[in-house]
Amino acid sequence: MSGVGALRWLDRIETGLIAVLVLAMVLLAGAQIVLRNFFDTGLAWADPLLRAMVLWAAMLGALAAARDDKHIGLDLVTHFVHGRARRVLRAVTLLFAAAICAAMAWYGVGLIELDYGSGAATAGIPNWCLEAIVPVGFALLALRLALRAFRPPRSHAPALAPELP
Repeated sequence: MSGVGALRWLDRIETGLIAVLVLAMVLLAGAQIVLRNFFDTGLAWADPLLRAMVLWAAMLGALAAARDDKHIGLDLVTHFVHGRARRVLRAVTLLFAAAICAAMAWYGVGLIELDYGSGAATAGIPNWCLEAIVPVGFALLALRLALRAFRPPRSHAPALAPELP
C-alpha cells in the first residue's frame, strides 16, 4: 500500500471515529434525558463520560480540520500581502500554532501523570485513559500543522465542471 493510500485509510478511520463518537454521545445523552424525565433515574457515570466524549470529539474534530486545512486561523495580515510574503507569513503562523500545540501536548503528559497515580475512574475507565486524548491529540495536531506549513494551502473553491464538447 502506498503512503497516499495509507493516509486515505487513516483519514477514513479518523472520520469514522468522529461519526461513531458523536452518535454514541447523542444516544447516551438521549438515554439520560429519557431516564431522568420519565423514570426519575439516570446513569451516574453517563455525565462524566459524556464530558470526556466531548473532549475526544473536539480533539478529533480539530485534527480533521487541520487535515483539510479548515482550521481556525487568525490570519488578518495575510489578506493584505500576496505572493512570497503571504506564503512565508502562513508558514510562520502555522509553525507558531504547531509550537503552541506541542507545548500543550507536553503539559498534557503532566496531566496524565497526575491522574495515573490517583487511580480515579469514570464508568470503570481510568481517568488517565479518558484524558489521554489531550497529549496525543495536541501532539498529532502539532505534527499536522507543522507539515501543513510547508505545503501549499488547500483550495476551498469547488472544482470546475469539465467542459462538454
